[in-house]
Amino acid sequence: MKDGSAFLNDTAQRIADGMIRDAERLRVTVAKGPLGETLIDAGAKVEGSVEAGLRMAEASMGGLGTISAMLDRASEKWPYTIEVRSSQPVIACLGAQYAGWNLSGDGYFAMGSGPARALARVEPLYETLAYRDEAASAVLILETASPPPQAVVEKVARATGLPTDKLTFLYAPTQSLAGTVQIVARSLEVALHKANDLKFPIANIVDGIAAAPLPAPHPDFLTAMGRTNDAIIYGGSVQLFVRGPAEAARELAERLPSHTSRDHGKPFKEIFKQFKGDFYAIDPLLFSPARAIVTAIDSGETFRTGRIDADMLEQSLG
Repeated sequence: MKDGSAFLNDTAQRIADGMIRDAERLRVTVAKGPLGETLIDAGAKVEGSVEAGLRMAEASMGGLGTISAMLDRASEKWPYTIEVRSSQPVIACLGAQYAGWNLSGDGYFAMGSGPARALARVEPLYETLAYRDEAASAVLILETASPPPQAVVEKVARATGLPTDKLTFLYAPTQSLAGTVQIVARSLEVALHKANDLKFPIANIVDGIAAAPLPAPHPDFLTAMGRTNDAIIYGGSVQLFVRGPAEAARELAERLPSHTSRDHGKPFKEIFKQFKGDFYAIDPLLFSPARAIVTAIDSGETFRTGRIDADMLEQSLG
Protein backbone atom coordinates (compact mmCIF):
# COMPACT_ATOMS: atom_id res chain seq x y z
CA MET A 1 0.00 0.00 0.00
CA LYS A 2 1.14 3.53 -0.74
CA ASP A 3 -0.54 6.72 0.42
CA GLY A 4 -3.59 4.65 1.39
CA SER A 5 -3.84 3.04 -2.04
CA ALA A 6 -3.99 -0.74 -2.30
CA PHE A 7 -3.64 -0.81 -6.11
CA LEU A 8 -6.70 -2.98 -6.29
CA ASN A 9 -7.06 -2.93 -10.06
CA ASP A 10 -3.51 -4.12 -10.72
CA THR A 11 -4.12 -7.23 -8.63
CA ALA A 12 -7.59 -7.79 -10.08
CA GLN A 13 -6.14 -7.54 -13.58
CA ARG A 14 -3.71 -10.34 -12.78
CA ILE A 15 -6.63 -12.47 -11.60
CA ALA A 16 -8.59 -11.66 -14.77
CA ASP A 17 -5.54 -12.48 -16.92
CA GLY A 18 -5.34 -15.82 -15.16
CA MET A 19 -8.98 -16.48 -16.03
CA ILE A 20 -8.18 -15.71 -19.66
CA ARG A 21 -5.28 -18.17 -19.64
CA ASP A 22 -7.44 -20.83 -17.98
CA ALA A 23 -10.60 -20.09 -19.94
CA GLU A 24 -11.12 -23.61 -21.24
CA ARG A 25 -10.62 -25.21 -17.83
CA LEU A 26 -12.91 -22.67 -16.15
CA ARG A 27 -15.52 -23.02 -18.94
CA VAL A 28 -15.55 -19.28 -19.62
CA THR A 29 -15.20 -17.41 -22.89
CA VAL A 30 -13.18 -14.32 -23.66
CA ALA A 31 -13.96 -11.74 -26.33
CA LYS A 32 -13.15 -8.18 -27.35
CA GLY A 33 -16.01 -5.72 -27.42
CA PRO A 34 -16.55 -3.11 -30.17
CA LEU A 35 -14.55 -0.51 -28.22
CA GLY A 36 -11.67 -2.87 -27.48
CA GLU A 37 -12.87 -3.77 -23.99
CA THR A 38 -12.21 -7.28 -22.71
CA LEU A 39 -15.33 -9.33 -21.98
CA ILE A 40 -15.18 -12.49 -19.84
CA ASP A 41 -18.43 -14.45 -19.88
CA ALA A 42 -18.45 -16.71 -16.81
CA GLY A 43 -22.03 -17.95 -16.99
CA ALA A 44 -24.28 -16.21 -19.50
CA LYS A 45 -23.77 -18.15 -22.73
CA VAL A 46 -21.38 -20.65 -21.16
CA GLU A 47 -21.69 -23.20 -18.38
CA GLY A 48 -19.03 -21.61 -16.22
CA SER A 49 -17.89 -23.24 -12.99
CA VAL A 50 -17.55 -22.88 -9.24
CA GLU A 51 -13.87 -22.06 -9.75
CA ALA A 52 -14.78 -19.27 -12.17
CA GLY A 53 -17.06 -17.81 -9.50
CA LEU A 54 -14.31 -17.98 -6.90
CA ARG A 55 -11.96 -16.09 -9.17
CA MET A 56 -14.63 -13.51 -10.01
CA ALA A 57 -15.09 -12.94 -6.28
CA GLU A 58 -11.34 -12.61 -5.72
CA ALA A 59 -11.13 -10.09 -8.56
CA SER A 60 -14.08 -8.17 -7.12
CA MET A 61 -12.11 -7.77 -3.87
CA GLY A 62 -9.06 -6.51 -5.71
CA GLY A 63 -7.09 -9.53 -4.56
CA LEU A 64 -7.38 -8.49 -0.90
CA GLY A 65 -9.58 -11.44 -0.01
CA THR A 66 -9.00 -15.19 0.17
CA ILE A 67 -12.04 -17.15 -0.98
CA SER A 68 -12.39 -20.90 -0.57
CA ALA A 69 -14.92 -23.59 -1.34
CA MET A 70 -15.13 -26.09 1.49
CA LEU A 71 -17.33 -28.85 2.90
CA ASP A 72 -18.95 -28.17 6.26
CA ARG A 73 -19.43 -31.70 7.57
CA ALA A 74 -21.65 -30.41 10.38
CA SER A 75 -24.25 -29.38 7.81
CA GLU A 76 -26.08 -32.38 6.40
CA LYS A 77 -28.18 -30.65 3.73
CA TRP A 78 -26.00 -27.73 2.60
CA PRO A 79 -22.39 -28.69 3.34
CA TYR A 80 -20.89 -26.89 0.33
CA THR A 81 -19.75 -23.61 1.84
CA ILE A 82 -18.10 -20.49 0.47
CA GLU A 83 -15.67 -18.92 2.94
CA VAL A 84 -14.14 -15.46 2.53
CA ARG A 85 -11.55 -13.74 4.68
CA SER A 86 -9.55 -10.54 4.48
CA SER A 87 -6.92 -8.72 6.51
CA GLN A 88 -7.88 -5.51 4.70
CA PRO A 89 -11.66 -5.92 4.95
CA VAL A 90 -12.69 -2.28 4.61
CA ILE A 91 -10.81 -1.69 1.36
CA ALA A 92 -11.51 -5.16 -0.02
CA CYS A 93 -15.23 -5.18 0.76
CA LEU A 94 -16.36 -1.56 0.65
CA GLY A 95 -13.65 -0.09 -1.55
CA ALA A 96 -13.95 -2.82 -4.17
CA GLN A 97 -16.46 -5.68 -3.78
CA TYR A 98 -19.63 -3.80 -2.88
CA ALA A 99 -22.03 -3.57 -5.83
CA GLY A 100 -22.66 0.15 -5.52
CA TRP A 101 -22.17 1.61 -8.99
CA ASN A 102 -25.43 1.97 -10.90
CA LEU A 103 -24.68 1.33 -14.57
CA SER A 104 -28.28 1.02 -15.75
CA GLY A 105 -29.74 2.81 -18.74
CA ASP A 106 -31.36 2.33 -22.15
CA GLY A 107 -32.95 -0.96 -21.13
CA TYR A 108 -29.77 -2.35 -19.56
CA PHE A 109 -29.63 -2.95 -15.82
CA ALA A 110 -26.49 -3.73 -13.86
CA MET A 111 -24.82 -2.72 -10.63
CA GLY A 112 -21.06 -2.57 -10.96
CA SER A 113 -18.80 -4.09 -8.33
CA GLY A 114 -15.07 -4.50 -8.17
CA PRO A 115 -12.01 -2.27 -8.06
CA ALA A 116 -12.93 -0.10 -11.05
CA ARG A 117 -15.21 1.64 -8.55
CA ALA A 118 -12.14 2.77 -6.62
CA LEU A 119 -10.88 4.61 -9.69
CA ALA A 120 -14.23 6.17 -10.57
CA ARG A 121 -15.14 7.15 -6.97
CA VAL A 122 -18.59 8.30 -8.08
CA GLU A 123 -20.44 6.85 -5.07
CA PRO A 124 -21.02 8.74 -1.81
CA LEU A 125 -19.47 5.79 0.05
CA TYR A 126 -16.02 6.94 -1.08
CA GLU A 127 -16.37 10.09 0.98
CA THR A 128 -15.73 7.86 4.02
CA LEU A 129 -12.87 5.88 2.47
CA ALA A 130 -9.62 7.82 2.61
CA TYR A 131 -7.68 6.26 -0.23
CA ARG A 132 -7.42 6.30 -4.00
CA ASP A 133 -6.46 3.55 -6.35
CA GLU A 134 -3.94 4.00 -9.15
CA ALA A 135 -3.90 1.73 -12.19
CA ALA A 136 -3.33 1.55 -15.93
CA SER A 137 -6.31 -0.78 -16.35
CA ALA A 138 -9.57 -1.47 -14.52
CA VAL A 139 -11.71 -4.51 -13.71
CA LEU A 140 -15.46 -4.47 -13.14
CA ILE A 141 -17.80 -7.32 -12.19
CA LEU A 142 -21.41 -7.38 -13.40
CA GLU A 143 -24.23 -9.65 -12.19
CA THR A 144 -25.94 -9.85 -15.55
CA ALA A 145 -26.69 -12.16 -18.46
CA SER A 146 -25.35 -9.84 -21.15
CA PRO A 147 -22.17 -7.84 -21.72
CA PRO A 148 -22.27 -4.09 -21.16
CA PRO A 149 -23.51 -2.01 -24.11
CA GLN A 150 -21.32 0.63 -25.68
CA ALA A 151 -22.85 3.44 -23.59
CA VAL A 152 -21.91 1.67 -20.34
CA VAL A 153 -18.37 0.95 -21.52
CA GLU A 154 -17.95 4.62 -22.41
CA LYS A 155 -19.39 5.67 -19.04
CA VAL A 156 -16.91 3.47 -17.17
CA ALA A 157 -14.04 4.78 -19.29
CA ARG A 158 -14.94 8.41 -18.59
CA ALA A 159 -15.33 7.81 -14.85
CA THR A 160 -12.08 5.87 -14.47
CA GLY A 161 -10.10 8.09 -16.84
CA LEU A 162 -8.94 5.09 -18.84
CA PRO A 163 -9.24 4.18 -22.53
CA THR A 164 -11.89 1.59 -23.28
CA ASP A 165 -9.31 -1.00 -24.33
CA LYS A 166 -7.94 -0.97 -20.79
CA LEU A 167 -11.25 -2.12 -19.28
CA THR A 168 -12.11 -5.72 -18.39
CA PHE A 169 -15.67 -6.78 -17.59
CA LEU A 170 -16.39 -10.09 -15.85
CA TYR A 171 -20.06 -11.03 -15.99
CA ALA A 172 -22.37 -13.89 -15.03
CA PRO A 173 -26.10 -14.02 -14.24
CA THR A 174 -27.46 -14.91 -10.82
CA GLN A 175 -28.81 -18.19 -12.21
CA SER A 176 -25.37 -19.52 -13.14
CA LEU A 177 -22.83 -21.48 -11.10
CA ALA A 178 -20.28 -18.67 -11.16
CA GLY A 179 -22.95 -16.05 -10.46
CA THR A 180 -24.21 -17.97 -7.45
CA VAL A 181 -20.70 -18.36 -6.04
CA GLN A 182 -19.66 -14.74 -6.43
CA ILE A 183 -22.87 -13.54 -4.72
CA VAL A 184 -22.59 -15.91 -1.76
CA ALA A 185 -18.93 -14.83 -1.47
CA ARG A 186 -20.26 -11.42 -0.34
CA SER A 187 -21.02 -12.65 3.19
CA LEU A 188 -18.17 -10.59 4.63
CA GLU A 189 -18.96 -7.60 2.45
CA VAL A 190 -22.59 -7.33 3.62
CA ALA A 191 -21.40 -7.44 7.23
CA LEU A 192 -18.98 -4.57 6.57
CA HIS A 193 -21.65 -2.61 4.76
CA LYS A 194 -24.13 -3.05 7.61
CA ALA A 195 -21.48 -2.07 10.17
CA ASN A 196 -20.99 1.13 8.18
CA ASP A 197 -24.75 1.75 8.09
CA LEU A 198 -24.83 1.24 11.87
CA LYS A 199 -22.25 4.05 12.17
CA PHE A 200 -19.59 1.77 13.62
CA PRO A 201 -16.16 3.34 12.89
CA ILE A 202 -15.19 1.06 10.03
CA ALA A 203 -11.51 1.98 10.30
CA ASN A 204 -11.59 -0.02 13.55
CA ILE A 205 -12.43 -3.25 11.69
CA VAL A 206 -9.01 -4.78 11.13
CA ASP A 207 -9.75 -8.37 10.08
CA GLY A 208 -12.69 -10.58 9.24
CA ILE A 209 -13.93 -13.93 8.04
CA ALA A 210 -17.38 -15.06 6.92
CA ALA A 211 -19.02 -18.08 5.35
CA ALA A 212 -22.36 -19.12 3.89
CA PRO A 213 -23.77 -22.26 2.25
CA LEU A 214 -23.69 -22.48 -1.53
CA PRO A 215 -27.24 -23.06 -2.83
CA ALA A 216 -28.06 -24.86 -6.04
CA PRO A 217 -28.43 -22.49 -9.01
CA HIS A 218 -31.97 -22.16 -10.35
CA PRO A 219 -33.05 -21.15 -13.88
CA ASP A 220 -35.72 -18.76 -12.54
CA PHE A 221 -34.11 -15.42 -11.72
CA LEU A 222 -36.33 -14.61 -8.72
CA THR A 223 -35.77 -18.04 -7.18
CA ALA A 224 -32.02 -17.83 -7.79
CA MET A 225 -31.86 -14.35 -6.25
CA GLY A 226 -33.87 -15.54 -3.27
CA ARG A 227 -31.58 -18.49 -2.67
CA THR A 228 -28.35 -16.50 -2.81
CA ASN A 229 -29.68 -13.84 -0.45
CA ASP A 230 -31.18 -16.37 1.98
CA ALA A 231 -27.93 -18.34 2.08
CA ILE A 232 -26.37 -15.31 3.81
CA ILE A 233 -29.40 -13.90 5.65
CA TYR A 234 -30.38 -17.23 7.24
CA GLY A 235 -27.23 -19.33 6.84
CA GLY A 236 -24.26 -16.96 7.00
CA SER A 237 -21.76 -16.47 9.82
CA VAL A 238 -19.21 -13.70 10.29
CA GLN A 239 -16.45 -12.91 12.75
CA LEU A 240 -14.93 -9.45 12.88
CA PHE A 241 -11.85 -8.37 14.82
CA VAL A 242 -12.13 -4.74 15.91
CA ARG A 243 -10.17 -2.11 17.78
CA GLY A 244 -11.75 0.19 20.34
CA PRO A 245 -13.90 -0.19 23.45
CA ALA A 246 -15.37 -3.58 24.27
CA GLU A 247 -18.80 -1.98 24.67
CA ALA A 248 -18.72 -0.81 21.05
CA ALA A 249 -17.83 -4.35 19.96
CA ARG A 250 -20.69 -5.72 22.05
CA GLU A 251 -23.17 -3.30 20.49
CA LEU A 252 -21.98 -4.16 16.98
CA ALA A 253 -22.40 -7.88 17.67
CA GLU A 254 -25.93 -7.30 18.96
CA ARG A 255 -27.02 -5.22 15.97
CA LEU A 256 -25.16 -6.96 13.16
CA PRO A 257 -27.17 -10.17 12.53
CA SER A 258 -30.01 -10.16 10.02
CA HIS A 259 -32.67 -10.96 12.63
CA THR A 260 -32.53 -7.31 13.78
CA SER A 261 -34.27 -6.27 10.54
CA ARG A 262 -38.02 -5.62 10.42
CA ASP A 263 -38.23 -7.74 7.24
CA HIS A 264 -36.54 -10.82 8.70
CA GLY A 265 -38.54 -14.05 8.95
CA LYS A 266 -39.62 -14.88 5.39
CA PRO A 267 -37.80 -16.20 2.34
CA PHE A 268 -36.25 -13.35 0.39
CA LYS A 269 -38.30 -14.26 -2.68
CA GLU A 270 -41.49 -13.54 -0.72
CA ILE A 271 -40.08 -10.31 0.70
CA PHE A 272 -39.15 -9.16 -2.80
CA LYS A 273 -42.68 -9.86 -4.05
CA GLN A 274 -44.17 -8.11 -1.01
CA PHE A 275 -42.40 -4.91 -2.03
CA LYS A 276 -43.45 -5.38 -5.67
CA GLY A 277 -39.90 -5.89 -6.88
CA ASP A 278 -38.61 -2.63 -5.39
CA PHE A 279 -35.27 -3.77 -4.01
CA TYR A 280 -34.65 -0.44 -2.31
CA ALA A 281 -37.92 -0.61 -0.34
CA ILE A 282 -36.58 -3.61 1.58
CA ASP A 283 -35.02 -2.79 4.94
CA PRO A 284 -31.27 -2.53 4.18
CA LEU A 285 -30.50 -3.95 7.63
CA LEU A 286 -31.78 -7.32 6.40
CA PHE A 287 -28.67 -7.81 4.26
CA SER A 288 -26.25 -9.32 6.75
CA PRO A 289 -25.25 -12.77 8.01
CA ALA A 290 -27.50 -14.72 10.37
CA ARG A 291 -24.84 -15.07 13.05
CA ALA A 292 -22.21 -12.57 14.19
CA ILE A 293 -19.12 -12.84 16.38
CA VAL A 294 -17.20 -9.67 17.20
CA THR A 295 -13.84 -9.80 18.99
CA ALA A 296 -12.52 -6.68 20.70
CA ILE A 297 -8.78 -7.16 20.25
CA ASP A 298 -7.84 -4.45 22.76
CA SER A 299 -9.53 -6.27 25.64
CA GLY A 300 -9.64 -9.83 24.32
CA GLU A 301 -13.41 -10.08 24.77
CA THR A 302 -15.67 -11.77 22.23
CA PHE A 303 -19.40 -11.23 21.77
CA ARG A 304 -21.79 -13.58 19.93
CA THR A 305 -25.37 -13.12 18.71
CA GLY A 306 -27.74 -14.59 16.14
CA ARG A 307 -28.19 -18.13 14.88
CA ILE A 308 -28.40 -20.18 11.72
CA ASP A 309 -32.08 -20.63 10.77
CA ALA A 310 -32.35 -24.16 9.34
CA ASP A 311 -36.12 -23.87 8.85
CA MET A 312 -35.77 -20.82 6.60
CA LEU A 313 -32.94 -22.45 4.67
CA GLU A 314 -35.20 -25.46 4.14
CA GLN A 315 -37.93 -23.24 2.69
CA SER A 316 -35.60 -21.35 0.40
CA LEU A 317 -32.72 -23.64 -0.55
CA GLY A 318 -34.79 -26.81 -0.72
